[in-house]
Amino acid sequence: MSHFPCHTFLLTMLALMACATPSPRQPGNTGTPQHFAACEAEPELTARNPKYAWTPNAVRLVSQKLAPGVFAVYDASAETAEPSGIPLATSGGFVIGDKEVLLVETLINRQLFCQLIRLVRQETDKPIRYAINTSHHGDHSYGNFFLPEDVQVVQHERTAAFIASHFAEDIAFMTANFGADQGLGELQPVAADILVKDGGWQVDLGGITVEARYHGFGQTDGDLFVWVPSAKVLWTGNPIVAQQPAIPWLLDGHAREVLQTLAAVQASLPQGAIVVPGHGRPASSGLFDFSLRYLDALQSQVRAAVEDRQSLEQTVSRVSMSDFQGYALWGWIHNQVNVPKTYAELSQPSP
Repeated sequence: MSHFPCHTFLLTMLALMACATPSPRQPGNTGTPQHFAACEAEPELTARNPKYAWTPNAVRLVSQKLAPGVFAVYDASAETAEPSGIPLATSGGFVIGDKEVLLVETLINRQLFCQLIRLVRQETDKPIRYAINTSHHGDHSYGNFFLPEDVQVVQHERTAAFIASHFAEDIAFMTANFGADQGLGELQPVAADILVKDGGWQVDLGGITVEARYHGFGQTDGDLFVWVPSAKVLWTGNPIVAQQPAIPWLLDGHAREVLQTLAAVQASLPQGAIVVPGHGRPASSGLFDFSLRYLDALQSQVRAAVEDRQSLEQTVSRVSMSDFQGYALWGWIHNQVNVPKTYAELSQPSP
């Protein structure tokens, strides 16, 4: 067996450590036309891989004008796939002010990031100055790697801390769930320029204000809800995945807190608000209803099983919740994630 020379090993490890450290950015206007070097080549769609929920390089994005200067961006197959419970690519959007542009999400890889930029450029040549990530999840934030230096990344401070310490782990998770051929290998973490605290953040783009609101634990402990007051448009990120029959993903648990957060967000919305979910099309604030009913029923039924001293296996079988089924990922998300996470939490003795 051949041995790796010690000096080569050390150099390799140092290089890997450097790649895992978020790179600093230098915000500001360079005075030259904004250039997205990553997007010089035209994106090419590939065939969908049925092994995975959705295939990033097979997705075609479309934009929809929701109000003057306010656009949602989502998977072109959403009209037919979303009502059928078929998982979709990440939704995002952009807001155009008199002076500058803000992106909501930067998506998962070069191909989708560049589609987003092209959709922006179809509407305006004003400079993109901000990019908000609603969470640390890679399909919402990996595209930060392709932003030029004069775009400021906006994240909740706990989202930024998570990315700084768990980037390699998240890449491994995303590669396992999307495939090794989706361009994730070229990515490196990027440090946020603006760290949002729980009190929120806002920016005036020139005639239009955008707010990044923190309402509590939604799916992670750093979820931002992006709100455009003048247009009454809200981006939820992953706390609301898509319309019925999609259900919340309790990857980090906290079913009770998620329910409270979503109820508070819905209650904060004025009449006529437009809601863009994390993986679907724009809808009314009634989009929250199905997820709220699901979370309430989930906790009620799991609590009853715990009080009856049933095992986890018995609880998963008992909490079938047939009235809520129909999501293509039900077997994984409900049976393997949501019920076990909620069972573990409700099985803990009260403080």
